[in-house]
Amino acid sequence: MTIEARLEQLGIALPEAAAPVASYVPVVVQGGIAYVSGQLPFVDGKLVTGRLGEDVSLEDGEAAARACGLMILAQLKAALIPLDKVERIVKLGAFVNSAGDFTDQPKVANGASDLMFDVFGEKGRHARAAVGVPALPLGAAVEVDAVIAIAGD
Repeated sequence: MTIEARLEQLGIALPEAAAPVASYVPVVVQGGIAYVSGQLPFVDGKLVTGRLGEDVSLEDGEAAARACGLMILAQLKAALIPLDKVERIVKLGAFVNSAGDFTDQPKVANGASDLMFDVFGEKGRHARAAVGVPALPLGAAVEVDAVIAIAGD
């Protein structure tokens, strides 16, 4: 089954790839590895903002991380990298806008991690960092970046 067919089977429509908010490119491919810049969570076209442990629930944080994962896939497509060329999701980095006493960053990051497994199966299992930060660009609740192995032609 192609990844596009898998997305359809899962009822997933990828969002439009977001433009960078500063001086960087969304995806760089070097040596068969795609480095995807940190992606922010857009749900229904609206940025999910706030801080976990204050005004964003754990469930909404997980959904925000999943939205970041969807944006990672959208950025690959926008960079003309067919999703069927993904050999492995190597690593995700999840940054969670957190109150000082919030310690469930790994649960929030599962939103993106579970998406990658759902879409890519075993190739979607990856190494990961999930860290709490006091602020993110544009007040986002979560940001996720990725390192992805891409098959050559």
